Amino acid sequence: MVDREGARTIVGIIGNVISFGLFLSPIPTFIKIWKQKAVEEFKPDPYLATVLNCMMWTFYGMPFVQPDSILVITINSIGLAMEVIYVSIFFSYSPWQKRRKIMLALVVELIFMAIVVFITIYFFHTTKRRAMIVGILCIVFNVIMYTSPLTVASRVIKTKSVKYMPFSLSLANFCNGICWAIYALLKFDPYVLIPNGLGTLSGLAQLILYACYYKSTNWDEDEEEGKSEVQMTKN
Repeated sequence: MVDREGARTIVGIIGNVISFGLFLSPIPTFIKIWKQKAVEEFKPDPYLATVLNCMMWTFYGMPFVQPDSILVITINSIGLAMEVIYVSIFFSYSPWQKRRKIMLALVVELIFMAIVVFITIYFFHTTKRRAMIVGILCIVFNVIMYTSPLTVASRVIKTKSVKYMPFSLSLANFCNGICWAIYALLKFDPYVLIPNGLGTLSGLAQLILYACYYKSTNWDEDEEEGKSEVQMTKN
């Protein structure tokens, strides 16, 4: 019989695997950028946002903030490394104007993160209070990221087509949200539960849209593909 802590570890490992798959999802985009030696109309915003999100969750999982959260640290530190690579590739093939915006965004994120770390460590002296302040910030950033698929959802409804809303990504987002929500429930952690509960609902909404508009989708339609990127967070 697996005890609660053992079950939590198993679910967390499954969540790590699914989240890692989500972190790998932009690779085709960057292969295209590398081959064309240009970013064209692709935007760095999702990757820059995920860099900050991963930094926040890695800090949240530290023992002096939220004890017993090693699986939160592992996946988000891996995700952070991967997102830095994505941003570096994007930076390499961007014109100077976009490079300047990327550099500015990264500087702002690092300054913001440094301020959060300083305030958390020097003004909050218990793990409960530290977890609260950092957890609230993590929730805010995750909610913002989970609303990003709404632009694609609105397009699906308008065009009655799911051509540009990949089923595999929607399913992975749904499973990812469920895994981390269960992980949070097994040892109650509201700061992990709330954003991933919302992520589960977001993924479910995408799957429902897929079911509703799959039959009306013209898969052979020669339509210019939008360059918007949908990327969840993973944690």
